[in-house]
Amino acid sequence: MKRVRVALSMIALSAVVLVGCKDKGNNQDTAIGQENHKHGPEGKHHEGDRKGPPHGGDRKGPPKGGSPEQTKTLEEIGGYKIGEVATDFNLKNVDGSMVSLASIENAKGYIVTFTCNECPFSKLYEDRLIELHNTYAPQGYSVIAINPNSPENEKEGYAAMQARAKEKGFPFAYLVDEGQKIYPQYGAVRTPHVFLLDKERKVQYIGAIDDNSKSPEDVKVKYVEEAIKALEAGEKPSPNLTKAIGCPVKAARA
Repeated sequence: MKRVRVALSMIALSAVVLVGCKDKGNNQDTAIGQENHKHGPEGKHHEGDRKGPPHGGDRKGPPKGGSPEQTKTLEEIGGYKIGEVATDFNLKNVDGSMVSLASIENAKGYIVTFTCNECPFSKLYEDRLIELHNTYAPQGYSVIAINPNSPENEKEGYAAMQARAKEKGFPFAYLVDEGQKIYPQYGAVRTPHVFLLDKERKVQYIGAIDDNSKSPEDVKVKYVEEAIKALEAGEKPSPNLTKAIGCPVKAARA
């Protein structure tokens, strides 16, 4: 009987050990399963734990559509080159009057600037254009702003231009390029894009207003101002050509 009791005790002890091992194994399997669910297949992080910018979230760097820097050369664009005489125009201003270069009295030159309502770069330069006009118009160099974009976008249409000019208090003419005939003649491809003409309407500088579109406080070279100073000193601007920075001009859909 004693041997029977010992045998029964050993059987019972083995059963307890087996059950305990099985439970431990199940608990480990559950933990591993939970960990794999958290990190995804092969221990990789699932979407909730992915590093980097979220889908649909804010993106850093330039907007979609490529660099805002002008990529084509003057030859590829086919507009005016340095030293060529620009043809005059007669375009409608936001106040309803018609403006030409010839209509600007006591002009020693013209800061012809292709800009628009909606381009972020154009907006960044609005205050600088106002300052440029207020400083140099009394010296004979007025800003003449022209919107080259298609009015198919109502935000670039005449009424929107009038509203923008009133909101910002533009002291310069803001003209409509009706039929989009003028900007191709000049070779404007970005907004803003500046063409500095002398008294005889010869193109003396083409390009950007200055060397820092995003931060006026960090501007090191004011290209347009330096070009005007050179003309006033009887010299040729240097540089006389830079790459325009801004949004591509929006042509009308065919």
